[in-house]
Amino acid sequence: MQYRTLGKTGLKVSILGFGASPMGNVFDPVDESEAISTVHYALDHGVNFFDVSPFYGLTLAEERLGKALKGKRDQVVLASKCGRYDLTDFDFSRKKILQSIDESLQRLQTDHLDLFQLHDIEFVDKQIILEEAVPAMQEVIQSGKARFWGITGLPVRYLAQITRETNPDTVLSWAHYNLLENEINDELVPLSEEMGFGLMNAAPLMQRILSDAKLPEWHRSPQEVKGLQMPLLELCRSYGKELSDVALHYAMQHPKIATTIVGMCELDIVKKNVAVLGQDFPEELIQKIEDLTGPFKNRMWFEGKEENNI
Repeated sequence: MQYRTLGKTGLKVSILGFGASPMGNVFDPVDESEAISTVHYALDHGVNFFDVSPFYGLTLAEERLGKALKGKRDQVVLASKCGRYDLTDFDFSRKKILQSIDESLQRLQTDHLDLFQLHDIEFVDKQIILEEAVPAMQEVIQSGKARFWGITGLPVRYLAQITRETNPDTVLSWAHYNLLENEINDELVPLSEEMGFGLMNAAPLMQRILSDAKLPEWHRSPQEVKGLQMPLLELCRSYGKELSDVALHYAMQHPKIATTIVGMCELDIVKKNVAVLGQDFPEELIQKIEDLTGPFKNRMWFEGKEENNI
């Protein structure tokens, strides 16, 4: 396993991060014992960064991850979030954040988080983030209940704007660095070098487009982007490779991104993801993929309050 430093936190994190959202039955029902075995396998094979949120499965993911990490807490860099609790339930008030950290610690069976993050900041008024949420996060840090704090969200330019104004320890951008998207390079990568925050990436499979899985009905990519799945699958198979393996390996190779978070809860999936680290992929294949996807790059949708769409 390869490790990188998570910016100014100084934490060493595995380039493959364990996304615990599927443990909350977010996509499909999950057997709890298998989900726990998945966590243990990942730990045994060098994965040390685990990311979760009370939003995932309406607290179920945190509860299951807490069970899985019992007796193993000192082996991991543990991150959770606050502010988002359901599809339309957002509360970034000081009162809720201080309540949320205590509830997350109880579910995760620990006395502190390594990283506490504001979850999907684009969905609320900017002033709430600046005037209430960020001071509350700093209060949590001062209490010792979390070591570092960060922000997460989809729109990279808005993340960059808030970062300049609040100076977080970490920034988590999802779906903006993969075989179909590279907008993370425009502002967040140079900004991370300038300000020293740890930069993280999630959704390297672009919500299943870059895999052989059936696309969910709620997928918001344009049809021409979703239509790339089959030709990409066939291209990779012609080289004896799986699209998901190529996509994950590609994302993890970005030298300025500390960790790439992938949702995992099934043993065969975590074994497959860990095995990607030891594979080689022909440069010719990567070039053909880039030629195919080039005309369709960065067709990202927007989520959140419209005034935060910058």
